[in-house]
Amino acid sequence: MTSLSSNPKERAYGRFTAHMALDIAAPHTWPAAILPVAVATSLAIATGYQVSATLAVVLLAICILMQSSVNTFNDYYDYVKGTDSSEDDVDPTDAVLIYNNVNPRSALLFAIALLISAFVLGGYVIYHAGLIPLAIGAVGAVFVVLYSAGKTPISYLPLGEAVSGIVMGGLIPLACYQVLTGVLTPLSMLWALPEILGIGLIMFTNNTCDIEKDIVARRRTLSVLLKREKARTLYHAILWLWLIAIILIVGVFFTQGLIMIPFMLLSTSPLLKVLRSNPLAPNTRQAAMSHICSVNIALGAWYAAAILGSNSVIVW
Repeated sequence: MTSLSSNPKERAYGRFTAHMALDIAAPHTWPAAILPVAVATSLAIATGYQVSATLAVVLLAICILMQSSVNTFNDYYDYVKGTDSSEDDVDPTDAVLIYNNVNPRSALLFAIALLISAFVLGGYVIYHAGLIPLAIGAVGAVFVVLYSAGKTPISYLPLGEAVSGIVMGGLIPLACYQVLTGVLTPLSMLWALPEILGIGLIMFTNNTCDIEKDIVARRRTLSVLLKREKARTLYHAILWLWLIAIILIVGVFFTQGLIMIPFMLLSTSPLLKVLRSNPLAPNTRQAAMSHICSVNIALGAWYAAAILGSNSVIVW
């Protein structure tokens, strides 16, 4: 009778199941991919262009695949570097490699497959919209890998929040607007500012809750440098800036959508109040992450609805 080796390289692993693949793709973070596409589509319609629903759906699929790839790469590299452990306040579905006896290489291959799938779908977009979205997508793909890989990944640096916000919240609307309209305009980056702030806050929430763990792991995140009290002060300021950016952009560029703002403020006020009262400590991490994702969904949806101040035809 043989026994399992104590050597991790020789031990028997369980099967990497479809359920584990879905968990490691982290669907709860998909709003960070869905909302920028929704905002870009709303912008295209509001600025008078006919929007292809097929292209919009393909863009949505590409962005979800890329977001899932980021999540999987991040889990893989955190696991192999020993950053994550079962002692952290993390939902088991958010730490598949920690709580399941599966070969981490399966997760790495899955992350690569997701990225390749995104580029395969990108071929359809390039066929219809030219090479500009390919260039923007290539930049995004580089950041997807650099975010978690290498000796000093972006997620270990004070720039992590800004990079995640700009790439997911800024480059995605820029590329999607160009694909849907044929126009590449810096205005789309300005219009995407609320998404940049909201998505950046998702990472800021996580990093502020993880300050103690990140210090041990030698991560020099913005939250580690500021320490929790100053990090929370900046966090609250960005929350207010997020709301102000939505109101100003709608007021200046999409005035008919101002009617949505009171409803947005009333419906999101309870969520924002709970989020502001969260200490962003290790033992409140799950609640904080749930709330910031909920606020992203709510504000993103209201912002997209406010942008839709003009009528247009959606064609297939």
